[in-house]
Amino acid sequence: QVQLVESGGGLVQPGGSLRLSCAASGSIFSIYNMGWYRQAPGKQRELVAAIISGEGINYADSVKGRFTIPRHNAKNTVYLQMNSLKPEDTAVYFCNADLQTTIGTIPFEYWGQGTQVTVSS
Repeated sequence: QVQLVESGGGLVQPGGSLRLSCAASGSIFSIYNMGWYRQAPGKQRELVAAIISGEGINYADSVKGRFTIPRHNAKNTVYLQMNSLKPEDTAVYFCNADLQTTIGTIPFEYWGQGTQVTVSS
């Protein structure tokens, strides 16, 4: 059983910072891609930032220069450092990972339960 557990959401004023964490646990052989998506009320889920195996890091244009996505491989953990937050960053943020549970199996996509980020004065 694989779980992605997010933490670090909350309420922050415009211009402030937050750091989200996502830890993958369970039977994990290898993690290929890991990243963050978000979904605002009435909108579709969208990519925020992701580390793509063999390619590098993708950022949504709206967060470039403000967000970074550090990763701690030994802990199977990815972070989302969010700076200069804006009200339009308000959303539920979801962790996403493509990983193998056993050698030789096809990577499967997993999602966390989501954490709320609210940017408001």
